[in-house]
Amino acid sequence: MTDLAQEIAAAAARLIVEEGLDYGAAKKRAVKSLGLPARSELPANELVEDEVRAYIDLFCADTQPAELAALRELAATWMERLAAFRPHLTGAVWRGTATRLNDIHLQLYCDDSKSAELALIDRRVDYDVGATDGPRGEPVDVLTLASTSPALGQRVLIHLTILDHDDLRGALKPDSRGRPWRGDLQALRALMQKA
Repeated sequence: MTDLAQEIAAAAARLIVEEGLDYGAAKKRAVKSLGLPARSELPANELVEDEVRAYIDLFCADTQPAELAALRELAATWMERLAAFRPHLTGAVWRGTATRLNDIHLQLYCDDSKSAELALIDRRVDYDVGATDGPRGEPVDVLTLASTSPALGQRVLIHLTILDHDDLRGALKPDSRGRPWRGDLQALRALMQKA
């Protein structure tokens, strides 16, 4: 790890916590704000996450645990509602670095990509459809809805990434430190009991 990577990671962490940016956008803005060339090598997500944790410990230790708990509770509610689609929580809410500014990211592993949309329609849930790159590089649907968190007193965006059932096999690979990038409802409940 270089000093420059550490500096970019620290600047990105501030943007992630204070503005709710995702890691990619935060790293790019950090490079720009530090006056570095746009093609500068970006730090690994694990390094950025370490800096996010350090920032939270220093500046948000009194509020972040309750905000994370509220987001995880809302995520669990939606995972229960969407249990038929094998939901897995990912992102900052799963990894424990979320604040009230973060969205919830669920990955649904479906036999039929339209079945999740039909389930939302049946529940009369309003949602928007977007796309992102899937695990094989091709675009996959992302359904975005808003749900109220009573504990936070605000609406939270929930992004449902629709993946093929077969993608679940590769999804459970850990990061370079052996920590999982995502977890199912049972794993989430275990995290919630530890906190």
